[in-house]
Amino acid sequence: MAANEKHFSTEHLLTNLKDRTISSAFVTTIAQGAQFVLTLGSTMVLARLLSPQDFGLVAMVMTVTGFLRIFKDAGLSTATVQQHEITQGQVSNLFWINVALSGAITLIVAAAAPLVAWFYREPKLVSITLLLSITFLLTGLTVQHLALLSRQMRFKDIAVIQVGSLLVGSVVGIAMAWLKYGYWSLVGTQLAAAISSLVLVWSISRWRPQLPTRHSQMWPLLNFGANVSVSNFFYTLARGSDSLLIGRFYGPASVGLYSRAAALLNSPLQQFLTPIDAVFVPVLSRLQVEPERYRRTFLQAFEAIALITFLFTGLFFVLAEPLTLVVLGPKWEKAAAIFAAFTFAALFYPFFVTANWLFASQRRGRDWLIASMWISGLTFCSFLAGLPFGPVGVALFYSLGGIFFMLPISFGMAGRCGPVRTADLWAGFFRQLPVWGVVLGAAGVARLSVANFPPLAQLSVCFPAGLGIGALFIYIYGPNREAFLSFFDALRQWQKKKLRPLKADPLVT
Repeated sequence: MAANEKHFSTEHLLTNLKDRTISSAFVTTIAQGAQFVLTLGSTMVLARLLSPQDFGLVAMVMTVTGFLRIFKDAGLSTATVQQHEITQGQVSNLFWINVALSGAITLIVAAAAPLVAWFYREPKLVSITLLLSITFLLTGLTVQHLALLSRQMRFKDIAVIQVGSLLVGSVVGIAMAWLKYGYWSLVGTQLAAAISSLVLVWSISRWRPQLPTRHSQMWPLLNFGANVSVSNFFYTLARGSDSLLIGRFYGPASVGLYSRAAALLNSPLQQFLTPIDAVFVPVLSRLQVEPERYRRTFLQAFEAIALITFLFTGLFFVLAEPLTLVVLGPKWEKAAAIFAAFTFAALFYPFFVTANWLFASQRRGRDWLIASMWISGLTFCSFLAGLPFGPVGVALFYSLGGIFFMLPISFGMAGRCGPVRTADLWAGFFRQLPVWGVVLGAAGVARLSVANFPPLAQLSVCFPAGLGIGALFIYIYGPNREAFLSFFDALRQWQKKKLRPLKADPLVT
């Protein structure tokens, strides 16, 4: 029992917290960079070995399973990370709850396989659903181990797990696609990644659960987890309804095009935001008792995220067609218009993520739930409004609805109490927004001059042109320059930290 206690203490993390935050952010950023390269590489290979229909079949099942995937976690990993003090008995109980929920979801999904096939009118989906149902139980066995690693800010270990499991899944999927297994290669990718993640998590994390116990003061953890879980469920249900509707009314090929176009935007955004999210929720949770420090830390990260996101996504709308053709290949040309419509989602999605930091780190589960219900309802309505116009219409209505309706609600709820106010969020957003328009305009002008060039040549000219003009604007425009210098200062401090000899921490193994 005593051997497990070192996994729960966090007092030592408050010493040199800024250094730890910077180094943790860079470790996870490097890891996410590696994952992005692996994901991009495997996507480029698989897109050329498989058809849109192959991707569509698996995407149909993943849409349905995605509605239940959040219940394997049930918000209990966030509860473990956020809680100021936690015990072996509490984490063990949470572990068994996660395992029980994951096992139940595995059985529910497996039993629902014929219903999934009936809904989409596609018999092949029965066997795909049965096999993918196993991933729920596999991932449920890792939830609390990963939460404890995150709580202890052991991001190097988390990086090894994430990159290693993705590498195994990618290799298995590509090998199966090369051997002509078709859509089964995508199923193999998911299963191989889940199995390898389980093996790596239990090998790296030495925490082991005890049997369930009573009187462990579980109610606050379960109450917070329930709010988070229900919030995520509503949003996941709404967010996944796009593929569900497109699959039902337009067929697997349309779902394949739509899902790959969405992934072209979501993948780089996720690779950028995931490491920052993983670092800052534990950091802000530790800073709850220091409101001014909390506010300053959050706003610096918020504006840096806004600047970097706007700088790069300003290119995507103009370069949607050549990007799609270079990454996915000529047979995916119809996905370019869907991708272009999705690019406007980059103007609001990163700020949903950062607003959730405020809910999670301040233990505001009820506010999180209310905001999620509003955003989920608007998301579903935007999909219904765009459905008559096909996959492009669905993507465009979602993006515009997010900018004009969902973002104000998110900011309003996140800033209604606590050290960071709604006005702070809007001020940070609008201070960094101009760089998006500048980069978009510069890339657009550059593309007009190379419109007849091959796709790769267009990217080679327009990307440097857009980023170069964007960099010049950041240098000239004060608010952008301040956000960049804050980010650069973090880089310098991290480099200095690397050059100093580090003392071993007996609590981090």
